[in-house]
Amino acid sequence: MGDKLQGKRIAFLATDMVEQVELTEPWKAVENEGATPELVSLGEGEIQGFNHYDKADRFKVDRTVEEARADDYDALVIPGGVGNPDAMRTDENAVDLVRKFFEQGKPVGVICHGPWMLVESGVVRGRTVTSWPSLQTDIRNAGGNWVDRKVVVDDGLVTSRKPDDLPAFNEKIIEEFAEGIHREQAEKAQSAAHAAATPK
Repeated sequence: MGDKLQGKRIAFLATDMVEQVELTEPWKAVENEGATPELVSLGEGEIQGFNHYDKADRFKVDRTVEEARADDYDALVIPGGVGNPDAMRTDENAVDLVRKFFEQGKPVGVICHGPWMLVESGVVRGRTVTSWPSLQTDIRNAGGNWVDRKVVVDDGLVTSRKPDDLPAFNEKIIEEFAEGIHREQAEKAQSAAHAAATPK
């Protein structure tokens, strides 16, 4: 047990079909450093975890995206699994919550298919990220610089490709979360929003 994240609250944004290990391993990693993780989801009750295409465990939701405020947390984790971010990116509250973390300069960790939420939130422009390979065209089309690496850190934004990358991902989110507010994160979110609003 460490204390690098003592007193910090970490939001984990996920819904049904979340890739279970991408929820549970980072959760344990931040908890072991003294943080309090909370599961934020689209609705109350429980969500269904998956091991790839097979149903796994269920997890209790702590707060809905409607109730959650970025102000209440120090950092955000978005796990993958195909159906998880695909469902969340159609929910305005979930998308807005992600955007708010970036606007406030708070560190964010995203893995696998999770970067779909970055694309939908309009925060990927000008950022260097990695993801599950099938997302690379979406990321590039949204103005991001996609690279094929185990873990990428870009001013408070940590991204990884798949469950095999979790050790590197967990190590980096702990580092970035411990550092706290990243002013560049907020500046880049502002710049991405400005670019999106500027007529071509």
